[in-house]
Amino acid sequence: MEDKLSIRISIADRYYPLKIVAADEERIRIAAKRINEKIDQYRQRYAGRDIQDALSMATLQFVIRLIESENNEHVEPFVRELDSISVQLEAYIQKEA
Repeated sequence: MEDKLSIRISIADRYYPLKIVAADEERIRIAAKRINEKIDQYRQRYAGRDIQDALSMATLQFVIRLIESENNEHVEPFVRELDSISVQLEAYIQKEA
């Protein structure tokens, strides 16, 4: 069992203590940084509004990207198979010509 590492991350000006596997630290810090960057974009766009609005819009955008990524994963095996069939057909046509 891997030892847990204690870290603190900041999201939307709030700090969260986490116990994580050391190998995940960089990924978690990058994720927190991206979240904060997106929140800052929405804070500027919706200046004067509650932080909840920026959090909600950032969350919506990240989930939309997650769904798009999940949909692309389902298509990828079919694309690879079609590419393989295409290569085989090209080879056959070249041989027959």
